[in-house]
Amino acid sequence: MMVSLLDTLSETILNTLLEPFSFTFMQQAFLIVLLVAIPTALLSCFLVLKGWSLMGDAISHSVLPGVVIAYVLAIPYVIGAFVAGIFCALVTGFIKDNSRLKEDTVMGVVFSSMFGLGLVLMTKIESGVHLDHILFGDVLGVAWLDILEVGVIAFLVVAFMLIKGKDLLVFVFDHQHAKAIGLSTGLLHYGLLSLLTLTIVCALKAVGMILVIAMLIAPGAIAFLLTNKFQSMLLVALFISLLASFFGVYLSFFLDSAPAPTIIMLLSIAFILVFIYSSYQAKVTASKYLHQDIAADLSCL
Repeated sequence: MMVSLLDTLSETILNTLLEPFSFTFMQQAFLIVLLVAIPTALLSCFLVLKGWSLMGDAISHSVLPGVVIAYVLAIPYVIGAFVAGIFCALVTGFIKDNSRLKEDTVMGVVFSSMFGLGLVLMTKIESGVHLDHILFGDVLGVAWLDILEVGVIAFLVVAFMLIKGKDLLVFVFDHQHAKAIGLSTGLLHYGLLSLLTLTIVCALKAVGMILVIAMLIAPGAIAFLLTNKFQSMLLVALFISLLASFFGVYLSFFLDSAPAPTIIMLLSIAFILVFIYSSYQAKVTASKYLHQDIAADLSCL
């Protein structure tokens, strides 16, 4: 009797745990967030090292008018969002090169202007694109075509990283050295911007333009605190991003919460824990060297 009760209980628990995977919309949600996690994690490492976190923020906000205009022209909103993002990046670079303003100041002006324009267009044009879905994503409402688009973009990002990864690393660490050794810094610069824009566009459907910023920064920031090697940084960022994306969608099913914010909360918790751990390790290391220096000084007496 006891055995049968335990079997029934274990079967019930197992069925409950596996329940999210029995729905088609949840299967699609798992798939698209995992595909989004790959390019965002890889790019986050380059953005953190180059100090381009604000660039991701700027491009993500600038795509809104492109989405609305694409709806008016009856073309895929992915195309409109991509063109708007590239336009924002080009305008930012032009103003920076032709003024005394710093890049972060220019980005703040450009992305807020583009975002304001998008909001005005949204209120004046009867759009079938819901503003909440653009801002915060609609991961539970994706179609297989959306997953295919994200998969293609993820493949392009990974392929570019494999082909130009070493050149990108040199460009990120030392722009002048990359130029001196004959690398096409223009190609690398705009190639990285194009990849960033494509990734933001593909993440619109899943996590939205606001929450994608966290996915483009948090994995790289966490990995940066954990390792000093770039290859390890890429792997750690990818692992963390995939893990947070999977469990974010999984937990949201039981918590009855939106998947995208749940993913961001998991990334935030991971960052806090890693920050505490790395701070503790730094203090331990500093204390160790201090004791060694004191012992060396005493031995000389």
